Amino acid sequence: MATAFVMGGGGVRGAVQVGMLQALFEADVHPDLIVGTSVGAINGAAVAADPTLGVVDRLLQAWASPTAAAVYAEPWYRQVRHLARSRVHVYDPAKLRRLIEEAVGERRTFADLEVPLVVAASSIERASEHWFDTGPLVEAVLASASVPGAMPPTVIDGEHFVDGGLVNSIPLGEAVRRGATTVYVLQVGRIEEPLSAPRSPSDVAKVAFEISRRHRFHRELADVPADVTVHVLPSGGSLPGDEKVRAYKRLDATRHRIERSYDRTRTYLAAQD
Repeated sequence: MATAFVMGGGGVRGAVQVGMLQALFEADVHPDLIVGTSVGAINGAAVAADPTLGVVDRLLQAWASPTAAAVYAEPWYRQVRHLARSRVHVYDPAKLRRLIEEAVGERRTFADLEVPLVVAASSIERASEHWFDTGPLVEAVLASASVPGAMPPTVIDGEHFVDGGLVNSIPLGEAVRRGATTVYVLQVGRIEEPLSAPRSPSDVAKVAFEISRRHRFHRELADVPADVTVHVLPSGGSLPGDEKVRAYKRLDATRHRIERSYDRTRTYLAAQD
């Protein structure tokens, strides 16, 4: 039996995974494999480095740190400055790199991790997904979390990579392909929210991306073999204001998200006994 944690993408909403992890470890559920995308790659790398309840404190500190605020809530004038200089991105990738380094501690390669980790990134040159599971750790996780427009592409061995969520936002199928027989899906909540026809230009982009994000997960979920058990953990639902375009920057809601996801996941796991 192999247990996998699938850590989905979702920006600041990825804080819900901290609450889910706390509930899982308290229930004595531990991973043999972690598969992550984007912010799920960051959280997943931290868990792979320390697959115990102690990682929850590390992640709580990371999400509440000035580094996280610098990555996800940088003032608009600094964003304008980055865009004017780069012409392609609005955030400083050095701050995201620092957040990743804080999350993984002294671990710098995949071989240093306590649990096997696989992270998804999107190759620009090949227009396809790429799975990192060996070599330098921080660069691979940075590639997985390089949101286009927000961060520049991450260059690894001459190839340009951007956010893995573009090609595989909730990488359930990869966990099954690598032999997982029990899978816990730590998704950030968007698949729980209904979609409706767009009513504004921002809605058009949001709906289009959500269709792209969700359809692969639902297809992979439908194709899971009969001998594989999948648990899609509850996120606790959205918060007021999440529907707004700039909701991903609401670090003030982080603690509330973590507490809600912890409560919902603990209740879900108790019902499985």
